[in-house]
Amino acid sequence: MREPTFLVLTALADGPLHGYGVIQEVSALSQGETVLGAGTLYGALDRLAERGLVAVDREEAVDGRLRRYYRLTDDGAAALAAEVARLRRNASAAEARLRRRPGPAFGATSGATA
Repeated sequence: MREPTFLVLTALADGPLHGYGVIQEVSALSQGETVLGAGTLYGALDRLAERGLVAVDREEAVDGRLRRYYRLTDDGAAALAAEVARLRRNASAAEARLRRRPGPAFGATSGATA
């Protein structure tokens, strides 16, 4: 699962959001590292809806414009949970290897960046 998809599903895990709300939550979850444009978001939401991972929750008119809210489906929650488990396994494997690595202790900062 690509990171933007993971973040969109995570944003919807708390409850239904409209598109702009999803954009804000993804930015907050990623600490500003992932910024979705409206076109990218709605394309992703359409693909996720086709796969049954999200669904339209409701629509409402606000200031003469239609606002569509999306929600995470049960299949979407299962896919998100599976991805969380996969990421945990990978992070644990990386952590174990870093602990065995000769040199500075795991968690020490050397000032180097990736």
